[in-house]
Amino acid sequence: MSHPESWHETLHQGFGQYFTVDRVIYHEKTDHQDLIIFDNAHLGRVMALDGVVQTTERDEFIYHEMLTHVPLLAHGAAKRVLIIGGGDGAMLREVSRHQDLTQITMVEIDAGVVEFCRRYLPNHNAGAYDDPRFRLVIDDGVNFVNQTQEKFDVIISDCTDPIGPGESLFTSAFYEGCARCLNDGGIFVAQNGVCFLQQDEAVNSHRKLSHYFGDVGFYQAAIPTYYGGIMTFAWASQNPALRQLTIAELEQRFRASNLHCRYYTPAIHQGSFALPQYLLDALNA
Repeated sequence: MSHPESWHETLHQGFGQYFTVDRVIYHEKTDHQDLIIFDNAHLGRVMALDGVVQTTERDEFIYHEMLTHVPLLAHGAAKRVLIIGGGDGAMLREVSRHQDLTQITMVEIDAGVVEFCRRYLPNHNAGAYDDPRFRLVIDDGVNFVNQTQEKFDVIISDCTDPIGPGESLFTSAFYEGCARCLNDGGIFVAQNGVCFLQQDEAVNSHRKLSHYFGDVGFYQAAIPTYYGGIMTFAWASQNPALRQLTIAELEQRFRASNLHCRYYTPAIHQGSFALPQYLLDALNA
């Protein structure tokens, strides 16, 4: 590969973003997928699948801190966490920082993804796969939540966009299964796309989740390499009070957790539930 080369994202037609490729670490192009991992001077190691950026070393912490610490600190007494997807290990890394948890279960459909990411994205898991509380289940996420007899306090769906392999994690069957295996007071959260460009994702998720949860909403964060503005995270529970905690309560829980974060703060937690009017209008349409 000549140097330097640029890699262009293909998620949106007619506009997007590009990355300079300083070094290709891995590239597999088959009839089913095009997976590339490359180094970029500004963003570190970048992984892209079928022309869409999945994660970068430079800014993954924003995504993973917000999908982890917002539900766990809002819950306040979680012991058992279920991660759906998350094969790169970074969600597990953030979840395992919560010392009061007794069990962390991760359901990944492909064991090869875990081994692959341990090899090529080692900074993402940062040793979290060795946590004694961790259990890996190789299964389809929809199947797992509908078949398991276990209950969980927080479920985190670390899914790709609802195209291709991630599509099943945006279905009513998945949401119904998650509601079924949550304990009382439990919280479900999920990646839900960049709402300015992928508004239908949020609208569809909101409609489906509302069948199974008494309180459904979204919170947000801006993650630079998820191009197009703020990313939304779906939030669902049976208790509206869980997303209306006071700043004083959040600060007390944050101090007690001994977490040291690079993005998350109690003030960001509280403010992240404020959504732009165009999204509120779409959800209420």
